[in-house]
Amino acid sequence: MEQPFHGFAELFKQLGLPAGDAEIAQFLRQHAPLQASVALAEAPFWTEAQAGLLRDALAGDADWAEIVDQLDAALRRPQARV
Repeated sequence: MEQPFHGFAELFKQLGLPAGDAEIAQFLRQHAPLQASVALAEAPFWTEAQAGLLRDALAGDADWAEIVDQLDAALRRPQARV
């Protein structure tokens, strides 16, 4: 069976964040670049629940893992873009 595709908007909704294109772009601009030494889930701007969701998505190789990896990559870029 094919795994469902999740986009940034769906991930941001799961994280309880505003999920419009403009809000996502603003979030990325505000928080990028994330230092290479900081794991995505350990970034200081996440709540405990958000960090847990990100950790679980990656650890369990959940269908969310791919989009979480994309978010991680986007936050590492100096000029983050969706």
